[in-house]
Amino acid sequence: MLDNFTVQEHPRLLSSWKGGEDATLWILSDERAAVLTVDIITPVVDDPYTWGQIAAANSLSDVFAMGGRPLLALNVVGFPINCLPLDTLSAILEGGMERATKAGAIMAGGHTVEDDEPKYGLVVYGEVALNEIWRTTGARPKDKIILTKPLGTGVFSTALKADLLSKEEEEVMISQMMSLNDLPLYLPQEVRRKVHACTDVTGFGLIGHLLNMLDENIDIRIEAKRVPLLAGVTEKISMGLVPAGAYRNKDCYKSTGKVTGLESLDENLEDALFDPQTSGGLLLAVDPDVEDVILDVARKKGFVGSNVIGEVTEGKGKVKIN
Repeated sequence: MLDNFTVQEHPRLLSSWKGGEDATLWILSDERAAVLTVDIITPVVDDPYTWGQIAAANSLSDVFAMGGRPLLALNVVGFPINCLPLDTLSAILEGGMERATKAGAIMAGGHTVEDDEPKYGLVVYGEVALNEIWRTTGARPKDKIILTKPLGTGVFSTALKADLLSKEEEEVMISQMMSLNDLPLYLPQEVRRKVHACTDVTGFGLIGHLLNMLDENIDIRIEAKRVPLLAGVTEKISMGLVPAGAYRNKDCYKSTGKVTGLESLDENLEDALFDPQTSGGLLLAVDPDVEDVILDVARKKGFVGSNVIGEVTEGKGKVKIN
């Protein structure tokens, strides 16, 4: 579809919809760039305040994935005004404001439309130093691959809809989805500059986002048993609680010929690697000199499941699963 559109170019435009980056980058000065993104989702939990928090965290994540700091946010809302009370909308917006404020951004307004199904998200504006921008590509041989949140929120969301998720599992899922991916705010400058590539894991699942990080000169090797998973995810998968998006991801990415080694995995673990995430963790390619520092900071800031899951090697643009 995008092939029908002409790529617009400008000397200040560093990234746009062409190229797979998580947000648009616009040069502001010799030292700084603006980061602009928008995201919107349908409800993943019943409580409107909690959903507002999750949707906002999901939207803010793209600025963090570029190494940036969120500064301003605008609400984007679709709401069935004749079916749900305005108190519900108010709670959604309050949840969004709580997360935006927690991230250091100002909620400055927004726009609403009437819709048959509730939808909520944010337009987010942030800034980043030009020499500290994290792009989706740029990983180098010998880099370590770090994932900061366990996989499995897609499976757990499916289990929740089927009333097959325990209260404790639901609380873990919600806590993870509403957690801000604000890791770059806590890393020393010299460490941020040794992050060579980054993206956040969302609807494409881990495998899809790893493929986005490739270029034709590298391979990414993943040790499947080191990939963090929410406790109970493979058991839920064995019960058939797999979201449709996981099957779409699996069909799409296995057909590229760029993913090898999946046949050696237990099928439940394989499905988990394709599970679409809501507000998933950061996926980083980092210089091995700083992997321990990043893991230490991440775990101290609440990303307790953070782990090195693989490494980058010279290659021909493949994700290799061991």
